[in-house]
Amino acid sequence: MGALTNFIKAAATVLPEIRKPTRKPSLNEKLIWTGIAVIVYMVMAVTPLTGIPVGAQSQFSYSSIIFASQQGTLMTLGIGPIVTAGLILQLLAGSEIIKVDFQNPDDRALFTSATKFLTIIVIAVEASAYLLGGLFGQINAAASIAIFFELFAASVIVMLLDELVQKGWGIGSGVSLFILAGVAQRVMWDIFSPLQVPVTQGVTSIYGFVPFLVSAIAAGHPAEALFRPDAPQFPSGFGLILTLAAMLIVIYVEGMRIEIPITSTKYRGFAGVYPIKLLYVSNIPVILFSALVANISFFAAYLWKQYDLNNSNHIFNYFAKYNLTSVTSAQSPLSYQPLKGSLIYYMTGPTTPVYAAGTDWIRALTYVAFAVAFSVMFARIWVEIGGLSPKAAAKNLIGADVMVPGFRRTGTSVEAILSKYIPVITILGGIFIGLLASLAQLLGVYGTGVGLLLMIDIIIQYYQMLVKEQLESMMPRLGALLGRK
Repeated sequence: MGALTNFIKAAATVLPEIRKPTRKPSLNEKLIWTGIAVIVYMVMAVTPLTGIPVGAQSQFSYSSIIFASQQGTLMTLGIGPIVTAGLILQLLAGSEIIKVDFQNPDDRALFTSATKFLTIIVIAVEASAYLLGGLFGQINAAASIAIFFELFAASVIVMLLDELVQKGWGIGSGVSLFILAGVAQRVMWDIFSPLQVPVTQGVTSIYGFVPFLVSAIAAGHPAEALFRPDAPQFPSGFGLILTLAAMLIVIYVEGMRIEIPITSTKYRGFAGVYPIKLLYVSNIPVILFSALVANISFFAAYLWKQYDLNNSNHIFNYFAKYNLTSVTSAQSPLSYQPLKGSLIYYMTGPTTPVYAAGTDWIRALTYVAFAVAFSVMFARIWVEIGGLSPKAAAKNLIGADVMVPGFRRTGTSVEAILSKYIPVITILGGIFIGLLASLAQLLGVYGTGVGLLLMIDIIIQYYQMLVKEQLESMMPRLGALLGRK
């Protein structure tokens, strides 16, 4: 472990780094730097990679929302390497496989350097895997090398943009910011896109709801915009209504919590509450479920294409089976549409809303069941390894010099109180988040069910941070005003 620590310290001296500001930037300066980070991300998200066959941009969309990625562009990897590296080290630290004292500045700096170093490794591995896995089809060696370095450079820039925002130049974190930008872009595209998009062979339709509504009104058939019978997989009026309803539900549920009264042992007279939200583990469970399905789908499709193209292995086909005609062309990218009869097919939701004709209801139900079951499982796991367990929460409360009135100030008594609520809240929150994400996906909400949950959660976080920043910027003026009086 000592050798690894020394290696990370040595690597930190050559890794690219964003310096902390020497003074605290004003709110306007933070907004400017945050805006610059978003603009750079958005530009890279529309800049295509070189040598990519036509049609590669639409493939592998399972993880595009949670990883803020845009397939076929410089943002093909998105924030995936940052999230993956951070998650791995958080799991190792939470399970105490590696010892990290986050109260110690040296340990915290070493952990940050290790995360950055692992992120760069993951960038190289994922870029190589995408090329070897056939995500962009079969391309020549020169184009593959060019794409690798484009993906690597763009992902390093994203890592530095995230560091720029987190170190105080901007507001919040770059990861949340890019997810919000990606989901918001997709929602706006669902509403306002005027492009004609293929529905079936030789048939196209306007993709965005508002342009289609205008076209339907002009044609004298405004009712068609409600469910889009010609293209049920495209944004519809009913989908917009459900999107607004889902947003209101998430906002309402975000405020549901159990409040445990606490008092300070250090400052006499101080009293407050310790809130345990219904969404105690936030959106982490459904993010992990989506990432799990995305990764399983990618590697299963790669294995099926490489070793089972002719359906020679019937046992493997029970696990994964894909459309043969989509992957036989040397120039076509790897397909990710599983066929009926395989496990992967039932773990992923239908591509059209459930109210569309021809819906496979068994697939829809199994998708909901998988989403709920895995969300509950990941919620319980994350509570234990993410420092959210009753024992860890009790330790934090004791360390903050607070106690629960009427109970002894010991970790055991506080843990016993929290154990009455946290396990139950964790399960209920996992069930709710799994149900909401999967049902929203099945009903065709804008930005997908997972994307909508992430967007609302991040917007609420940014609202709270902006209020805090504004209050902090007003305090000096308020102090001066009180001084004059």
